[in-house]
Amino acid sequence: MYSKITGTGSYLPANRVTNDQLATQLAAKGVETSDEWIVSRSGISCRHYAAIEENSSDLAVHAALKALEMAGKQPGDIELVIVASSTPDYHGSFPSTACIVQQKLGMANNSAAFDVQAVCSGFVYAVATADAFIRSGMYKSVLVIGSEVFSRILDFTDRTTCVLFGDGAGAVVLEASNEPGILATKLHADGSHANILSIPGSLAGGAIAGSGFLYMDGPAVFKLAVTVLEEVAKEALAHAQMQPSDIDWLIPHQANLRIMKGTAKKLDLPMEKMVVTVDQHGNTSAASIPLALDAAVRDGRVKKGDNVLMEGVGGGFTWGAVLVRM
Repeated sequence: MYSKITGTGSYLPANRVTNDQLATQLAAKGVETSDEWIVSRSGISCRHYAAIEENSSDLAVHAALKALEMAGKQPGDIELVIVASSTPDYHGSFPSTACIVQQKLGMANNSAAFDVQAVCSGFVYAVATADAFIRSGMYKSVLVIGSEVFSRILDFTDRTTCVLFGDGAGAVVLEASNEPGILATKLHADGSHANILSIPGSLAGGAIAGSGFLYMDGPAVFKLAVTVLEEVAKEALAHAQMQPSDIDWLIPHQANLRIMKGTAKKLDLPMEKMVVTVDQHGNTSAASIPLALDAAVRDGRVKKGDNVLMEGVGGGFTWGAVLVRM
């Protein structure tokens, strides 16, 4: 028994903000930045922000419906919903965003639903979890979604972080299959690096104790990310008895173009084999990999039978890779 991706979908909020527009908005707050400064450090040209009435579950539903349509499935056909998100609908993370998505899709109680929290590695963690459920025979159809509204946790007086992130959602339908789909999954975490990427606040007495804004030690994250992404990619390939040359497409977490280029170089892969969408939506955390995958599937780059390596790193510190045959 294998699990196979049968549908992909994605969604970006209507409010598209270019670097020039963001620079103008930040200047009003006394924060200086520019399109040149942002592009040179990240490769990002624009990002999307959710409307005030849009939550992670709303973005997730849009992406899910597109994935279900591609897979030829109805919401009622799904037996498990997994949502990867660091920006859930409810403060305190319950009820889970997955349960809210289930309700909004009209799935009633015919499926299980839960969230996964691994920050930017969340989608990889969620796919690995779904694959394990399907291989065990417990479920035959799983909806996996990465959805984020990071604009809600950004400090717009800190140009080192606020220019990097955006909102969006991506989804895949995984189904039981007799032919190989998910070829290998590898997951890691190292809590000793928890302080380099976090929201250093906690809920106490109904209010935030500490900061409710995202904090990132950029240089530390960069150094660790390039190292672990190479290592976990090679682990996944070794498990599947494959070489980097067998990869048709590399889809890394869309965080920073310099990190992505560094990963491709270490794997001796040409840039032409890497899917890049970070320039159009910024770092969307758990949504970034499925957003990029859906874009490449729908424009015809990723085809049936292609070997696709997806990998990500995130706060925790977490990282992982999923090797897929489409």
